[in-house]
Amino acid sequence: MSPAGIGILLDRLHADCPFPRVYVTENGAAMPDHADPVGFVDDQDRIEYLRLHILEVKRAVERGVPLSGYFAWSLLENFEWAHGFSKRFGLIRVDYETLRRIPKASAD
Repeated sequence: MSPAGIGILLDRLHADCPFPRVYVTENGAAMPDHADPVGFVDDQDRIEYLRLHILEVKRAVERGVPLSGYFAWSLLENFEWAHGFSKRFGLIRVDYETLRRIPKASAD
């Protein structure tokens, strides 16, 4: 979803189906993560994605959408039905061989 799209969707839901509160429970994107030799990922593309979407969510709140929470997709790398473990979504990198968890830049 584009950053503007999340604001449009929240506005439309609020106008068509007034609700006392709403939560964005999963918003994120697979990015071409590249780990450095110690496993850290400086995922500036994911940070920018989240920044732009959170900014749109903030604008929706300022327009009156009763947003009570926003959650990134996802905390850890996960199995995707269509792509297995080939796509990386998490804010925390999982080394699939050792299962070590390494926070990415976006975790901050």
